[in-house]
Amino acid sequence: MGTAQTLDELDRRIIVALQQDGRASWTSIAEVCHTSVPTVARRAQQLIDDGVVRIAVMPELGSSGPVESFIVRLGCRPGSQLDVAAQLVQREEVRFLAVVTGPDDLVFEMIVPRGASNYPRLIKEMQTIDGVVRWHSDLLLHVYKVAHDWSRQLLEDDVDEVLPHEPADCQPTHLDATDRQIIGMLRDDGRAGFKVVAEKLGLNESTVRRRFDRLQENGCITVLTLIPAAALGLESETLMTVQVTPGSIGSVAAELAGHRAVRYLAATLDGNALLCEVIATSTSSLFEFITTVLAKLDGVLGWSASMELMFLKRGFVETPWWRAQAGVPEDGVPEDGPITG
Repeated sequence: MGTAQTLDELDRRIIVALQQDGRASWTSIAEVCHTSVPTVARRAQQLIDDGVVRIAVMPELGSSGPVESFIVRLGCRPGSQLDVAAQLVQREEVRFLAVVTGPDDLVFEMIVPRGASNYPRLIKEMQTIDGVVRWHSDLLLHVYKVAHDWSRQLLEDDVDEVLPHEPADCQPTHLDATDRQIIGMLRDDGRAGFKVVAEKLGLNESTVRRRFDRLQENGCITVLTLIPAAALGLESETLMTVQVTPGSIGSVAAELAGHRAVRYLAATLDGNALLCEVIATSTSSLFEFITTVLAKLDGVLGWSASMELMFLKRGFVETPWWRAQAGVPEDGVPEDGPITG
């Protein structure tokens, strides 16, 4: 897989463009990157083939019915972290999964069909995974921001300010069986051409294109571009739990959501808190964010934080690089020692 040392400025600009629109044409990306179409196509395809970039089209939450989202923190038996993670990453309910530092070994987001009776069954199935010794879960009450183009902070020029983005309100009635087939075709290859999808589904290319555009306009799908932050030289991925005074949750969230380094922001049920994921260029820039932004916000009482050592899944999509990083064979368990927090 490519590293920060092997990616040059053009690679980074291509990645930034793909995070803004993973299905953008090579022509439009070439214009933004001020280079030729063949160069962009070759470079981008190499990044995908090398597992530095993965592009997937995913349905938004709610497209299959009302759901609740829980953030779960696990403690594992020493040496079993990656064994447990390798099982969790295969669970369809797991939307996000990371190995972290601190008192927890793994943090993941679990999506559950709405209704209290659905949660105990899943807890029993996951808590009995061999190696799990401690479990703490919290309901996410409201998501203030989900950013898919956080890599733009690498480019100081010709980028607009990041506007807070809240998930769209997608309903099951917004999609029919054909829509779901199209999304299914684009999950593994988010850049597959409409003509290819149409031929495999026995549809007209114009029909596929029209349906895709409608789903995107209605906020029912996300074109997700996954990249490891470390490959771009972003050293610091951090999950923070920010405690705030009860009357300040909205105002603090509004301030934090406007910062480019904040990738994800949500209110939790427990402790008048905000769950905040920060992707910073370095430990120094993380320190600057904490001391000059977070520490000075009215209403902030304090925070706790864990570094993300490796994320295995985001947006329900397994990252293509974590198994190689961890020495885990496909659908297998770690070959080497554990990654510890």
